[in-house]
Amino acid sequence: MPELPEVETTKTSLLPLLNEKVRNVIVHQPSLRWPIPDNIQKLVGQKLLQLSRRSKYILAEFEQDTMLWHLGMSGSFRICESTEAVRKHDHLIIQFADIELRYHDPRRFGCILWLDDQSQTKLINTLGPEPLSPEFNTEYLAKKLKNKNTAIKVAIMDNHLVVGVGNIYATESLFNLGIHPALPASLLTYQQIEKLVIEIKRILKQAIDLGGSTLRDFSNAIGENGYFQQTLLAYGRVGEMCVNCETTLENIKLGQRASVFCPECQKIPKKPALLRGKK
Repeated sequence: MPELPEVETTKTSLLPLLNEKVRNVIVHQPSLRWPIPDNIQKLVGQKLLQLSRRSKYILAEFEQDTMLWHLGMSGSFRICESTEAVRKHDHLIIQFADIELRYHDPRRFGCILWLDDQSQTKLINTLGPEPLSPEFNTEYLAKKLKNKNTAIKVAIMDNHLVVGVGNIYATESLFNLGIHPALPASLLTYQQIEKLVIEIKRILKQAIDLGGSTLRDFSNAIGENGYFQQTLLAYGRVGEMCVNCETTLENIKLGQRASVFCPECQKIPKKPALLRGKK
């Protein structure tokens, strides 16, 4: 599933479309996670004015309407010439003067919606802070984790707590800090929380700089792959040796997601003397 760095990379790759006017909209398959709006033809004649990202949503602001785009499990956008053959699973085509934007989604879990009161309330207003924003800081996270006994990996992947820390980046952050992914969140020390905030920000910034992670077929809208996967130390390496101690990396399932860790470097304290507030 494309995570925050992949969505940010996709948004940036769409910037050449700014100030381009929509000439036509073609829907080949309206049945995504939610149906593509019947009145999407309203885009015809409107210029694309701005692109932004909130969590894993791309907000596309046109002259009169704003759209909410989500890549789901397997979605991607592609800018191409109108002469390029339409591929299977190209469900939506937005035609501009000289180029087209095509939405491709084999599993159809993505969404193409209007940003209106309903979608704002249901999908946007419940989200936590952006991980790269000043609002996501040690004090904020310490307060949120104080009474949370869920596994720390599950906690930081909760979009109500902080958005966009997906499986890859949560796994790598915890590995780099030597924190077991199943450690109850409330048992992290203030120092661990401080380091975790810094590490999450560092990992996400690095991933964005490297164009995200291409594990299967992710590429941005101009066909460029990501390279962050070349730096992975834990994610996807179950059964391989830990780069730090050469112990075999193991895997557990947390929140229905695979969680790779080193049983030597990421131990859960038997008697957690590391209680909140202990300096």
